[in-house]
Amino acid sequence: MYPLEFQDLKDSFKELPGVGDKSAERYVYAINELDKDKVEKMADSLIKFKNNIRTCSVCGCLSSQDLCSVCSSKTRDKSIICVVEDSKSAFAFESTGKYNGLYHVLGGLISPIDEINPEDINILSLISKRITDEVKEVILALNSSVEGDMTSLYIQKKLENKNVKVSRLAYGLPVNADIEYLDPLTIIRAIEDRKYLS
Repeated sequence: MYPLEFQDLKDSFKELPGVGDKSAERYVYAINELDKDKVEKMADSLIKFKNNIRTCSVCGCLSSQDLCSVCSSKTRDKSIICVVEDSKSAFAFESTGKYNGLYHVLGGLISPIDEINPEDINILSLISKRITDEVKEVILALNSSVEGDMTSLYIQKKLENKNVKVSRLAYGLPVNADIEYLDPLTIIRAIEDRKYLS
């Protein structure tokens, strides 16, 4: 029934998380209503994104350079590292404008049921390369879930012999809530009221 181009574009949208058949169809109709120059600009943005975005060689956050803007900054507080699951969480913290430390992106959480072990995510570089004499505190800013708790406990154990304080976000945060979806005020309070684990 659909023209082939319509179906191809619809199938492309369905590759995105949370986009089902009806949503994908609405997106195709919306694209059809846009001016051709806007569609070309959108397509160009997608290609530029895929060609230029990489992960920062230090913290693992999405960046268009070898070093992200946080790691290359001269004004960030290098004594604090906030450990997050993914770039989305780091960007959520940045949106508050209240956190001035560094980040470390794990790229996932330990999950034996999904066969994701500590060596499958970016923990080794945190322990072996990022914890220097300059670092005084590591904030574990992981989601309050079984996987988040397991990963936090693992990192806490690995940092026991390092001369660094380990803290965790205050959990007046909703259980199982993803940090990336929290409002800035909730994130700010969670940072300010963080609990020290060691």
